[in-house]
Amino acid sequence: MLASKYPTVQFLAGDFVISAGSVLFRQTPSCELEICLLESAARNEWVLPKGRKDRSESIENTAVRETLEETGYPCELWPLRMPTRAPTPGDTSGEDVVKIAEKLVEPIAITVRDLRDKGAKIIWWYITRTTGQERIAESQTAYEAYKARFMEPAVAIERLTYQNDREIVQRAWDIVSGSRTLSIGNKGTIFDDNSSIFNIFYDSVGSE
Repeated sequence: MLASKYPTVQFLAGDFVISAGSVLFRQTPSCELEICLLESAARNEWVLPKGRKDRSESIENTAVRETLEETGYPCELWPLRMPTRAPTPGDTSGEDVVKIAEKLVEPIAITVRDLRDKGAKIIWWYITRTTGQERIAESQTAYEAYKARFMEPAVAIERLTYQNDREIVQRAWDIVSGSRTLSIGNKGTIFDDNSSIFNIFYDSVGSE
């Protein structure tokens, strides 16, 4: 029996939980963009909206639903220009390289959190935008006690409690603003040639 030639971490059903969240944007009357953070006064934390996927629910719907529930703002996935390794429908070239594509609603990040004896939590992150509808009061569940606050992107990045969340918001802002040229390494990935994908995945261990 052969093992994979690549370093592999595998979780079987019951050993992982799937979650999804988003970086939520809105446009101000002066056409500036703001990002929504959640303040937890009880834990003295600023975090992003996210939550567990329900049974039979798509990951995309989870991200939108959890963002609505925790912030109160009706929202939708925001189609944007971003890097992806996903092929176009019908592509038979077999290429596995990073390409910049238009109007995508792909995840912008994945966090894998080590839950130790409970396996792993896999969090898929998206970019969302408000739909302009009124905020829904009391959208949070009984155990949630967040206050949703919109602020300038630079302020949001600085205010977030966890470094991983800051990196996710920075990536979202780079994509939305178009202010950064995404670099692609000579191996066709956005990772540095000497970086370990598993080090990146498990950076989040011990964070919120």
